[in-house]
Amino acid sequence: MRFAFRLFLLGLCWMAASLQAGDWPNWRGPDRDDVSKETGLLKDWPNDGPKLVWSNSDVGLGYSSFAIADGKLITIGAREDTEFLICLNANDGKELWAARVGTRLDDGKGDGPRGTPAISGDAVCAMGGQGTVICAALEDGKVRWQKSMSSLGGRKPGWGFCESVLVDGDQVICTPGGSEGAIVALNKANGEILWRTAELTDKAGYSSVVPVELNGQRQYLQLFQSQVVGVSASDGKLLWKSEWPGKTAVIPTPIYHDNHVFITSGYGVGCKLVKVIGGSQVEDVYFNQKMKNHHGGVILLGDHLYGYSDAVGWVCMEFKTGDVVWAEKGALGKGCVTCADGMLYCVEEKTGTVVLAEASPVGWKEHGRFNPSPKPARRNSKGMVWAHPVVCNGKLFLRDQEILSCYDVKAQ
Repeated sequence: MRFAFRLFLLGLCWMAASLQAGDWPNWRGPDRDDVSKETGLLKDWPNDGPKLVWSNSDVGLGYSSFAIADGKLITIGAREDTEFLICLNANDGKELWAARVGTRLDDGKGDGPRGTPAISGDAVCAMGGQGTVICAALEDGKVRWQKSMSSLGGRKPGWGFCESVLVDGDQVICTPGGSEGAIVALNKANGEILWRTAELTDKAGYSSVVPVELNGQRQYLQLFQSQVVGVSASDGKLLWKSEWPGKTAVIPTPIYHDNHVFITSGYGVGCKLVKVIGGSQVEDVYFNQKMKNHHGGVILLGDHLYGYSDAVGWVCMEFKTGDVVWAEKGALGKGCVTCADGMLYCVEEKTGTVVLAEASPVGWKEHGRFNPSPKPARRNSKGMVWAHPVVCNGKLFLRDQEILSCYDVKAQ
């Protein structure tokens, strides 16, 4: 009896440890907000940066970030003329399998895929640069189905398809754009169409869908060139929309909190906070140019937003008012960011320099920096370090084209 009880306690401890493990199953993490729930991480880095655990220099060309779960890391990369879904052992960086996605996207800013995969149960789904969505078995990479955005009436945007698909229950959500319905839900099991947003015919942009519970209803948020929308997760019905003066490209993922939706774009556009009232009524809380985020992403932590604003620098601003609390232009150039244990992990796009800074409204306070090496041999001369960093299970994962590196950031 005592032995059985001890086994029961051990089981509970194992389950608790498993639940606390900070897997990062899709774009911007479990909640698509780029804020990790991990704790016990380093608050200061050594002069030469955190310890390198492993490096893999064969993940191919591209800007895809990572999905991590069950000890597996998934990304997408172009080898020769083909894009592959690539699975590595997250503990040692060794390749476990690779599955063909489609032909390589060729682009003047760097060839290869842009979107980040999504892990759901025993499956992984992703979109290649040419717009092919693939669903494969997480265990061995066996392809279960594929679907092209062109077959859904979509047209490839100027810089390729960049969306990170969403897997929500039995639905795979993607944005082909076009007159047949801009947003599509596919059956996770077989790739068949479940519904389309017939009321939306916008062209595909470069942003990714966010699932939210808003006014007691499951919704999907998406940013298009001329509007931000909320659609029903059950049937794709348009629930609300708000105009947006996007220019050239709309990229950052919308941020949702407390019936409010924050969006931002570069090219001089700025940012906006929309309040959703009831089922379909919306009102603008503010629209300004204090946050002009091109593509590095913005993070909401507490009552404040953090991110890089073109021509302004790294910015902390109040979510509900749009007022700038502080701005820092000289410490680090433009780049992308993620957040873990109250700290910002910022990656500068030109040099690849990584900085650890406090996520605090008090001001920019740096706690270490380093410049990863070696550098990729095949980065396009017009390309930069655009793959977003990930902090997962005490490790920092970085990618610069074909080189993927893992660093230990857990406090000892």
